[in-house]
Amino acid sequence: MAEQHTPRSLIVTLYGAYGRTPDGAPLAVAELVRLLGALGVDAPSVRSSVSRLKRRGLLIAERTPEGAAGYALSRDARQLLDDGDRRIYDRPVPRLSDGWVLAVFSVPEAERHKRHLLRSRLARLGFGTAAPGVWIAPGHLHEETRHTLERLRLDPYVDLFRGEHLGFAATADAVGRWWDLDAIATLHTEFLKAHEPVLRWWETHGTRNGSGNASGNASGAGSAEDAYRDYLTALDSWRRLPYADPGLPVELLPEGWPGGRSAEVFTALHAQLRDAGARFVRPE
Repeated sequence: MAEQHTPRSLIVTLYGAYGRTPDGAPLAVAELVRLLGALGVDAPSVRSSVSRLKRRGLLIAERTPEGAAGYALSRDARQLLDDGDRRIYDRPVPRLSDGWVLAVFSVPEAERHKRHLLRSRLARLGFGTAAPGVWIAPGHLHEETRHTLERLRLDPYVDLFRGEHLGFAATADAVGRWWDLDAIATLHTEFLKAHEPVLRWWETHGTRNGSGNASGNASGAGSAEDAYRDYLTALDSWRRLPYADPGLPVELLPEGWPGGRSAEVFTALHAQLRDAGARFVRPE
């Protein structure tokens, strides 16, 4: 199935990759149109998607230092992206000794709409279902879970616990019930199919003006715009995977699990293309 890169998702990915400046300066609307245009998104789609992100409280309308109309990240959006960094770039090697985090929630009938929100957010954080009303995730996700529930003001409805699995089924068998491992493996395989050939191309051709691990000035080398385009689309695809895949210890995964290879491919693309693409985002 072909990858889907929506304008709204690409804007979030762009801010995550290149839009967090130390001074919090906004990106000009004209720059957003240029940068998303390089990814095939037209100006009306950029503007409507930015408006939706503003309504969700993720972007704030501000003027750039030059006085142009622009958008900066809200405080909640920066926290969301900072939490995402730990998943996307700095994910720890999971260990059985980390244990598990359990989420148990109770929502009054008068606020039952929040039950769906809670379930969907826990699922997007990578939680599996251990039993009706009992959600489970590897222990290393507890801090991000706390941040997310507090940001959404859902923490009054949830109790979080840390613990270990004591049986009766083998833990490796139990995780097969808690998560759909076949579906997660398919996501990794699709990522590899789309982006491993891209990595091989860059490893062979490199980038003009030098970049990352590749040698510069090779015949047919890619441009800064090429690097930006390939990196943003890879990141937009990859950043969902560490949420669908909770990061289980290798001892609990089926043989031949593709997650390790997909992580290697993304890490290599990040090392090779991120800084090269930055020269297209902020031309000298």
